Amino acid sequence: MPSTTPEVDEFLAKLPDDQRAALKKLRETIRLAAPEAEERVGYGVPAFYYKKRPLVSYAAGKNHCAFYVQSPAVMEAHQVELADYDTAKGTVRFQADSPLPASLVETLVKARMAETDAV
Repeated sequence: MPSTTPEVDEFLAKLPDDQRAALKKLRETIRLAAPEAEERVGYGVPAFYYKKRPLVSYAAGKNHCAFYVQSPAVMEAHQVELADYDTAKGTVRFQADSPLPASLVETLVKARMAETDAV
């Protein structure tokens, strides 16, 4: 498993406890789904890069957490699984006390990897 990234650790350390816990869980799930992805801060938020291309990222807003799938096509392809969530073009928003299921995160990450592989 990849080591932690200091910049991401610093980002997470600044968050309220509940958001930090939810995003750490999300981070770990992404790592498990994409062990070859590189983690770093990109555009001011924690991000994973796969084959030197943006894969997914995440952050915390004032009243929610966000998982940035970064692909309207992947969001559209998984609209049934995402029907119960607050979504936008390439984003899934969720509450810290109700984190995204690991199986959903894994599905979306693997779909993004397949999308990258197809390019």
